[in-house]
Amino acid sequence: MEIDYTVQIWREGGQFIAHAMPLDVASSGGTPAAARSALEEAVKLFLETAGHHGTLREVLEDAGYQEEGGRWQSPDWVCFERHSTPVVA
Repeated sequence: MEIDYTVQIWREGGQFIAHAMPLDVASSGGTPAAARSALEEAVKLFLETAGHHGTLREVLEDAGYQEEGGRWQSPDWVCFERHSTPVVA
């Protein structure tokens, strides 16, 4: 089985954070490639663990996936936007 997911990567100090949407799994590394690689392993372990516990279907449905023809379809992302808002301290 293959599960598709979207990855966001950003920098926090000297580390890069990789986040798998919509699974809400994250990992980090010293480079974007290292963060991406660590995330791939984290997602694999997360999904395998859910499968071993019998909760994979529930996890995927809670994340917005839908089963179609024996394959899990990830949610369709419409766009990514960066916003800012003034903050009064």
